[in-house]
Amino acid sequence: MPAHLTIGRRGEKIAAAYVRKYCQVLHQNWKYGRKEIDIVACRNACIYFIEVKTRSSGTFGWPEEAVDSRKKENILAAADAYLLTYDLAPAMIRFDIIAITFRGAAYELVHFRDVF
Repeated sequence: MPAHLTIGRRGEKIAAAYVRKYCQVLHQNWKYGRKEIDIVACRNACIYFIEVKTRSSGTFGWPEEAVDSRKKENILAAADAYLLTYDLAPAMIRFDIIAITFRGAAYELVHFRDVF
């Protein structure tokens, strides 16, 4: 497996463990056609759609900078499909980004809440 995919999978596992501390994770890597939501979680009456971005360094920018307008559109479309598929009408919906930057064996996790 290419290194960037291995790093991405590691980041998604770390992010899911982090989210489980305060939410119930409903799905990971939920797909709608070619679109994907990394983590779908819920707490109380809120559904969280979470995009995870991971980098091994700051060379190519910060992880959260990779969520551009096209990526946001894809996440929104997948979220709509998710709600329709499971016939959900939550009181609140939130879109978050979890950015993980590895520094050797250590990492920094930053949780951006309600970003769009």
